[in-house]
Amino acid sequence: MTEPDPYALAQQFIPAQVAPASPPTLIMLSGLPGSGKSYLARRLHERLGAEIVEADRVRKALFAGPLYTAEESRLVHRVCRIVVGNILRRGGNVIYDATNLVEFHRTFVYRLAERYQARLVIVQTVAPEEVIRERLASRLAARHPLDASDADWGVYEKLKRSISKRDRFAYRVTVVDTTQDVEESVARIVRVIRETAPLMPRDPTM
Repeated sequence: MTEPDPYALAQQFIPAQVAPASPPTLIMLSGLPGSGKSYLARRLHERLGAEIVEADRVRKALFAGPLYTAEESRLVHRVCRIVVGNILRRGGNVIYDATNLVEFHRTFVYRLAERYQARLVIVQTVAPEEVIRERLASRLAARHPLDASDADWGVYEKLKRSISKRDRFAYRVTVVDTTQDVEESVARIVRVIRETAPLMPRDPTM
């Protein structure tokens, strides 16, 4: 069976135009399902005008019935990174909305920020487990039109087990409790962006 071409698949998610920024900013969200990543991404988009690359939306477009397998996730995140890289290459700001739980996978995102000399701002969303359980149950009962995730409590538990305490972020992380004031959280993230210097390529020949 022929492997799907991620570059061809990515074309449907690449925006026709992006608003150039100097330097561009890559906001990488990280967090378990139900922790509030996509809601925060939308609020950041409203404040910053940054493009959103949402892994759940890409997954649903590529797979009619997502199974959240390792093979499926590899393709989804490869496609997402191609789109993120395209936006950064054109000088645009981008919010990468995905779980991003494993440092090995996050390093591919770090390299994109380095390659395009972008500010890298990592935001980890958290919420009490009882709140997450309620959010996931409500999502299945009455889906919000902007909510593309199919993750349920079983997916949450599976992904939570995949997190290693030794799997630490290589760069500064801003932790946001999404049960707190979202406007204050967005303002704090904006301050972090202003304080963050662009990353430089590790290899000057890149």
